[in-house]
Amino acid sequence: MLFKKYKLTFGIMILLLLVGCATPPPTQITATVEEIATATVTLVPTKANTPTPEGPINLTIWVPPEFDPSSDNPGADIFQARLDEFTVRRPDTEIVVRVKAIDGPGGLLDSLTTTSAAAPSALPDLVAMPRHLLEVAAIKGLLHPYNDQANLVEDSDWYDYAVELGHLQQSTFGLPFAGDPMMLVYRTTSIEEPPTTYSTTLTTPGPLSFPAADPQALYPIALYKADGGEVLDEQERPFLDEEILQGVYEFFSAGSAAELIPAWTTQFQDDEPAWQAFLDNQSEMVVTWANTYLNEGLADSAATHIPTKNGTPYTLTNGWVWALANNEPSHQELSNELAGFLTESPFLARWTTATGYFPPRPNAMSNWQTTSLRSFAHQVSQSAEIIPPTDILTALGQPIRDGTVGVINMQLTPDSAAQTAAFQVNEQ
Repeated sequence: MLFKKYKLTFGIMILLLLVGCATPPPTQITATVEEIATATVTLVPTKANTPTPEGPINLTIWVPPEFDPSSDNPGADIFQARLDEFTVRRPDTEIVVRVKAIDGPGGLLDSLTTTSAAAPSALPDLVAMPRHLLEVAAIKGLLHPYNDQANLVEDSDWYDYAVELGHLQQSTFGLPFAGDPMMLVYRTTSIEEPPTTYSTTLTTPGPLSFPAADPQALYPIALYKADGGEVLDEQERPFLDEEILQGVYEFFSAGSAAELIPAWTTQFQDDEPAWQAFLDNQSEMVVTWANTYLNEGLADSAATHIPTKNGTPYTLTNGWVWALANNEPSHQELSNELAGFLTESPFLARWTTATGYFPPRPNAMSNWQTTSLRSFAHQVSQSAEIIPPTDILTALGQPIRDGTVGVINMQLTPDSAAQTAAFQVNEQ
């Protein structure tokens, strides 16, 4: 029994010695309860829990082919350099450019409609749009109004037409970046003093070419509005003033009788054939758009205001804006910033010079490098109004066009043509 007791005691001693060797000395445990509670603990995540850094934000912009930054023209180089400058300022951003046709299947409006319904997350952040597409897209709910930068089109560095260009239904849906006003181009080899009124036009060497069969009747409408004609009545319905319209038709009738306005102009439904007639020396004057004229660079021609009844400068203008299509919150701030960056005056002065558009901002115009036209372009921009809305043109265009064609072909008198057009519009 004595041996067994000793053996047990010896075993216990050995176990205690082993435990003592494995346990740190008491002097190593020095932290108090308070120190432990306030200690900063650094956790080292396992490989499976290591977070993946977020990549850059992709901003997608849609442009028509003429604004493609990868194309081979000076405007494209300037545009691409501007986009690159933005990504340098915002290294967390990448810009992806997609080229879309203006109209038709797969065009800007068609693609916006399809993408909005099928894959909203794939909508572009910015879209370069002409005014007529902006109207349709905004009404269909495909665009979002600017909020943070709405004041950009309220400062003094915009022409009045430019403010209208991006404005719809009390909201700013677009930031303007290009103007394209209607003008008269004449051949300087045969015309020393350009006409300013109906009467001086009738004594100027012709012919005068314009798209008389234009379904939207933009040139006749420009003359009508220049003389004070309204296109809406008090109830905001389409309207034509018969007396003022008759004055326009009387000018066309006199021009036809004097062989200033040939019957072949009634075959032209858009700008292209009218402009080609001028290039082919079939006419000495042509009503066209700024971009058409500036991109041609003709040496024997000059541009002036479209002649009006009393000589007061006036014109209609089209133009382009940057519109917001993606409502993703993480993109909104950058999208607004990029739109503002692409509409700053110093950049627009360079880019519009290269692309043949008028700058929509006076400060950009003062630095516009097309110096021979700068003063004239400023005057035109001051007197310009945007083209009437699409629905108004739909109501007015065909009746005015029919009267124009009938008068030039001497099938209708100015008073009967005006009476018929006014009746068709006002009595609907």
